[in-house]
Amino acid sequence: MTPEQNKKIALEAFEALFNRKDIEAARAFWSPDYMQHNPLFADGREGLFKFVSSLPSSTRFECQLAVAEGDYVMIHGRYSDNGYPANWVVVDILRLEDGILVEHWDVIQDEAKTSASGRPMFGEHFPAR
Repeated sequence: MTPEQNKKIALEAFEALFNRKDIEAARAFWSPDYMQHNPLFADGREGLFKFVSSLPSSTRFECQLAVAEGDYVMIHGRYSDNGYPANWVVVDILRLEDGILVEHWDVIQDEAKTSASGRPMFGEHFPAR
């Protein structure tokens, strides 16, 4: 798979799982042997699916930037209305094999509602207070 193909697959997978909440469709994107490096949920795709199922149905994922190199895709995104005190701004790092998501790392930060620079962490505007 090319890096561009991997990026397209990763974004389609996130759309299916986080925005449509379609676990059955998501199974086609995530390997049964999926390795997870996020401390919030159990290893494997079932741990991921269980976590996503626990989120409010209104949780939304938005991509601001996706970059790919080789078998890796990095997505700078926001998870809003996630049931936590603040939206999350996240860099998801994914490794794919033959078009399937096989491994994941991330860096998660609560979205700031203001900043010393006056610039938001995500998009063009700060989230509503």
